[in-house]
Parts: sequence; structure tokens; C-alpha cells
Amino acid sequence: MLWIALWLVLTAGAVLLFLSVWIVVPPPNYFLYPLAVGSPEVAPVLLAAGALLVLISARNAARRPVARVALVCAAIASLLALVPVVQIPIALVRFNRAMAKTTAEPPARVPGEVRVTRGVPFSKADGVPLSLDVYQPAANGPFPIIMQIYGGSWQTGSPASQDWFCRHFAERGYVVVAIDYRHAPDWKWPEQIVDVRTALYWISQEAQRFGGDPSRIVVAGQSAGAQLAMRLAYQEGPSSIRGVVNYYGPVDLADGWRQPPQPDPANVRGILELFIGGTPDQKPEHYRHASPITWISKASAPTLSIYGARDHIVEARFGRMLDAALTKAGATSVLLELPWSEHSFDAVPNGMGRQIALSYTDRFIAWAVSR
Repeated sequence: MLWIALWLVLTAGAVLLFLSVWIVVPPPNYFLYPLAVGSPEVAPVLLAAGALLVLISARNAARRPVARVALVCAAIASLLALVPVVQIPIALVRFNRAMAKTTAEPPARVPGEVRVTRGVPFSKADGVPLSLDVYQPAANGPFPIIMQIYGGSWQTGSPASQDWFCRHFAERGYVVVAIDYRHAPDWKWPEQIVDVRTALYWISQEAQRFGGDPSRIVVAGQSAGAQLAMRLAYQEGPSSIRGVVNYYGPVDLADGWRQPPQPDPANVRGILELFIGGTPDQKPEHYRHASPITWISKASAPTLSIYGARDHIVEARFGRMLDAALTKAGATSVLLELPWSEHSFDAVPNGMGRQIALSYTDRFIAWAVSR
């Protein structure tokens, strides 16, 4: 029985080591990418499991070779899992410093169930019906509005894609409007920004029916959705847009094509070519027109940008590029860079990145709608 138990411990140690490796090793292909996203975000769980396996295997390591191998696997896995954990306090100090002038106490949670109205039509561009979902707090408004734009490489997704994000903020006293837009490759740029502008117009005209205050809007997006959010807000965005929340969004599309990440598990060049309809040499004006950084000015809405330092789809350097451009122009910019995180880090329920990002997003939006 002891022999069987030790082999089970060895198997568990090997699996744990395999999972923990992706905390520090870049994913070579899209198949392994979910491990690179998820493993760092659940590092405390991996660390606890590794410590338990170390204790179990250490008791028999002197007499059993299989226990010694299990001990080595568990010890290495524990050390790898420790890396993100020790980075947390340093990152939080840096984040608090960055947020110093753009933070407010978030509103208290609104008691009761969030009311969700799905499938509200707002456009029928070129015969394509588009709808949006509205998330309402369980109280009477008016409440500030968050316009939520999902990601998905401009090719996939729906207004319900970020349901957890929408519910989180509706529970905290915001009317959240999650919108849809036409997808590449069937529909190429600039059709997506046309749809987003139409949704903003719908919000300005109709959101009061759902308890929203159209004079206080924050536009939020993830990845491709963040590109659309920034692009909407920066090019002559109305004064009703009080802020932008950018989760790992593309900033300079031509630069992203010319210098793709290494490794490049998602084929960034292919994604951009399907979205724009060609390469930067073939469509230079389209790439420039679609890039949020093109439209930055002193009047640009205050922006909170959150990137993973290990992002291999939209590299963290783009967050720094955006932050530098906004700061140089005299606009308000806050950049938070999670040292352990990959692209789509917030897709991991209860992951470290999601919880930290939500906490600072709460504080930024509360400040933005009150200024």
C-alpha cells in the first residue's frame, strides 16, 4: 500500500510541476496557452499543494527512491508557484502609488439581485441585427453607466461574454450596458467602430429607461474590446465619457503586426490582417486609423490600463507606450502591470489578477464618475 501511495504522490508531484512550469515558461502554442494564463493566477493553490506533497514525500525520501523523485518535483513546483506570491506586495505598493490621484472609495454594494435585460436591439447595420444587454442594480437610479465591450480578436464573443464583469459593477451601483458589434473577417474595420458609436448613441437616448445617467459614462473593454473602447473615447469622444478602462488592449496596430510577440501562440499578424483586411504596407491608413494612440490628445478621457507583464498576445510594452503618450499629451493615465499575468488573466475565476484588477478598477471608476 505504501508503494502505491508513493507512486500516487509522484504522479501528483509531476502533474503539479507540469502546471507550475507555465508560471515562468512562455507558451509555445495556443493549445498550451490556457495553462500559461491560469497557472500564475492560482499560484497560491499550487504552492499549498506543493508544500503538502513535500511534507508527504519527505517522510519516506530516505528509504524510497520514488519518494525522493516526488520530493524533487514537489519542491521545484513549490518554488515556481512562490514566484507570483512574493511579487504581490511589491506590485500593490507600486499600484497604490500609481493610483494616488485617481482613486475614490467605491460605492457600497447594492442589496438585492441584479436585473438583466438581454437582447435589446440597438442597430441593424447592413442588415445585421445587433443587440445589447443591460445590467441594472436592484434599486432606483439614476446610476452612472459603464459601457462594456467584449474582446475575442474582433472575431468572436457576445454581450454576455463578460457576464461576471457586468454583474460585479451592477452590484456596486452602476448600470452596465454590454454591447455587440460586427465581427471580422466578414466585417472589417471601420465597421466595428461604427457599431460602437451607434451603441453609445443608444445609451445617450435610451439608458435613462433603465436607471442610467447618460452624463456619466465609463467605457470599458478587454483586448479587442479595449481597442474599441479607447478608439471611441479618444477620437472626439463626448464629455459624457468620464473615463476609459483598458484591459490589455492593442494600442498601435501596425507596431503589433511588425513586432509580434515571441513566441506568438495566437498568430497576431493573422488576427490583425483579418481585422483590417491586409498588412500595414497594404493598408497603412487603416492601421493608423484603428490605432488608439493615433487619437491621443490633452482632452483624452482619463484612462486606467491593466496589462500582464508576461502577455504574449498584446505585450505589456503597449501599455507603457499608451501611458507615455497620454502623459506627454497632458491627459490622465494610470498604468498597472501585473508581473505574473498573461493575456486574459481576468478570465480565471477567483484568480489573483482578476481580484486585484477589479479592486483598482472599482476605485478608478468611482473617481472618474465623480469628477
